[in-house]
Amino acid sequence: MELLNKKRTGKKERPVRVLQFGEGNFLRAFVDYMIDIANEQGKFDGDIVLVKPIAFGSLERFREQECQYTVQLRGIVDGEAKKVSRIVTSVADVVDAQEEYEKYAAYAKLDTLRFIVSNTTEAGIVYDDTDRMEYNPPKTYPGKLTKFLYERYVHVNGDTDKGLVMLPVELIDDNGIRLKECVQKLAALWNLEEGFVKWLEEACVFASTLVDRIVTGYPKDEAQKLWEEFGYQDNLLVTGEPFALWVIESEKDLSGEFPLPAAGLPVIFTDNQKPYKQRKVRILNGAHTSFVLASYLCGNDIVLESMQDPLILRFMKATIFDEVIPTLTLPKEELVEFAQAVITRFHNPYVKHALLSISLNSVSKWRARCMPSFLGYLEQTGKLPKHLTFSLAALLAFYTGSQIRERALIGHRGEEEYTILDDASVLEFFAQNSTKDAKAYTHAVLSNTDFWGQDLSALEGVEETVASYVEQIRTLGMRGAMEKNFG
Repeated sequence: MELLNKKRTGKKERPVRVLQFGEGNFLRAFVDYMIDIANEQGKFDGDIVLVKPIAFGSLERFREQECQYTVQLRGIVDGEAKKVSRIVTSVADVVDAQEEYEKYAAYAKLDTLRFIVSNTTEAGIVYDDTDRMEYNPPKTYPGKLTKFLYERYVHVNGDTDKGLVMLPVELIDDNGIRLKECVQKLAALWNLEEGFVKWLEEACVFASTLVDRIVTGYPKDEAQKLWEEFGYQDNLLVTGEPFALWVIESEKDLSGEFPLPAAGLPVIFTDNQKPYKQRKVRILNGAHTSFVLASYLCGNDIVLESMQDPLILRFMKATIFDEVIPTLTLPKEELVEFAQAVITRFHNPYVKHALLSISLNSVSKWRARCMPSFLGYLEQTGKLPKHLTFSLAALLAFYTGSQIRERALIGHRGEEEYTILDDASVLEFFAQNSTKDAKAYTHAVLSNTDFWGQDLSALEGVEETVASYVEQIRTLGMRGAMEKNFG
């Protein structure tokens, strides 16, 4: 079977306007996919060059297919399970920053270049004072970017019309601000001239972004069947869900030169992304964290099974609509629409999202995702949010075990063992305390300020209610306790 290539796609060559650090599945099914649609509709007219920023990995598959690949989005659309496939032709070339440094560095001088996209993982945006300008390329992503920007600055003689727009999608708060701070620190460390620092400030934009799409990657078990459906072989095939959201925050309005919304794409330009971040963390991530531990102890293994369990589905909906949404600041209509989209995403038959995978580091996740809603509801109403309070008891029930084996606390679901993964100090705490009676165990957990940043046991009624729920779970089982309280 013939490999997908430019001849087959009839790719139109466009000016290179985007340099992308990272060639992984997410960027290809999210950013590059969107730009491809904007190109097709005549809104953008720009190609992308992918940079492999680290030594690990190979670009061989990209070169064999001339950077052409298929994205298949699979999920619930208008109430039905659907698959939508698109051949993406927006990527013009790939370059290895390590092995092809001169080719990579030459893009700094490209007149048409305007945007830098990156997804170098959360650990990628880091300041390292051992990095050096003399390295070809520097070790870290901020190091590579600083040198790249400096070489562009020199080439254009400081022309402020030739600055670049940075669009990092790494999953850290204020990613653009953090990236800019790293670049500024490296410029100072490397004694780069004041003119460059001024050019960074005046000519360049470091936008902070929030991204949302589940990308499931290369469908190894289905690839051959899909190739037969397509009529070509695609070793770069990537799958994901239909839902997407890209929120781009910057002081400068970028909507005119990056007009993705004009192509009908789910991109929001704003000067404050925090309400959207809050919405995602509290509703999407908070929903996960509030129900997955209880659902697992009820006998479910994946999110889809949880949504097919009427008790869990009812619990989750009540948590979101009755206890989380009332504490948020965006218009209620927007919040309800987003929540309904989240529920649809959780019903996606093509995504097998394991509850135990979501359970990783649940203590810190509950603090970040659920506790703000819990405290906000308590402050607004003077009452405990019943479902979020129960979710805290479910966390205590899930984190019950006395044996640590291979850096995991061992819990039990009936006769079945499961592994609880968290920081070593967290696991040691639960191993020492989770076998105490319900009241003592609850007090130990809620009063642990290292977990919550405050003493939750000091809040009126919290300790007594959680302890009561823990005792019910121990006596009736998780499903019995949930049916008693929410059936």
